Amino acid sequence: MVRVAVRELAPETLVFFRSLLAAAVLLPFALRQGGLRAMLRRWPWLLLFTLLEMALPWFLIAHAEQRISSSLAGLLIGAMPLIAVALYRWMGEPYHFDARHVAGLACGFGGLAALVGVDVGSSDLVGVVEMLAVTVFWAVAPIIVVKRLPGFPALGMAALTLLINAIGFAPLAARNLPSSVSAETVLCVVGLAVVCTAVAFLIYFSLIREVGPSRSAIVTYVNPLVAVVLGVIVLGEPVTLGIAIGTPLILLGSVLATAPSLKKQPDAGAADTAAP
Repeated sequence: MVRVAVRELAPETLVFFRSLLAAAVLLPFALRQGGLRAMLRRWPWLLLFTLLEMALPWFLIAHAEQRISSSLAGLLIGAMPLIAVALYRWMGEPYHFDARHVAGLACGFGGLAALVGVDVGSSDLVGVVEMLAVTVFWAVAPIIVVKRLPGFPALGMAALTLLINAIGFAPLAARNLPSSVSAETVLCVVGLAVVCTAVAFLIYFSLIREVGPSRSAIVTYVNPLVAVVLGVIVLGEPVTLGIAIGTPLILLGSVLATAPSLKKQPDAGAADTAAP
């Protein structure tokens, strides 16, 4: 849907409409649920989360993929769980990863490498640094949710952060409004806004609170796997050796990395979601 939409819309315009429509879908339900005023009192943290989770990564990814291959970009994003674990341990956070979890992270990363391949021939240092910055931003953003925005409902969080993102991209989008768009583009934007943004962020916030920011990072491995499988099923793309090798490695790595610890210890998800 993104590929179809950007044929007629500039990337910043697509981000604006995607965020605005998703916020418009969620806001009536969030207002009915209540609690938005309390969340708005934490507006600096809401703004910081939006910058780290949406605005900066979406811009950096678009810019980096003009300099490096999509496969290398996907592989660098796949390093996010490894960076997240190292970052959380350095911060002294109580996220319990034993040898089995680390092996799962390595297995999943290996599967991702097999799945997307590695093409470094057209890459440069700026693009690589931009993608690594994205992985750090995405590793830090969930910590803001559980440490600085504890107890707030996922519905309100998703609605407000998407609205903030839409407001931030509005000036850029205003300079790149198309004179007309096709019905196909409109449907793609609506699909991206409702399914891939509104519903997806509701699940994302709920996932962070249920399993904690460390284990929620494993979705980075599953994301490209879903894209490749859909390419095979929907678009009729060929099943390559990389897909055959990478798929079981990603699934095995994800299971190992998110499995309960063998040692008796406090629940990691509970520790992650504790208020400061």
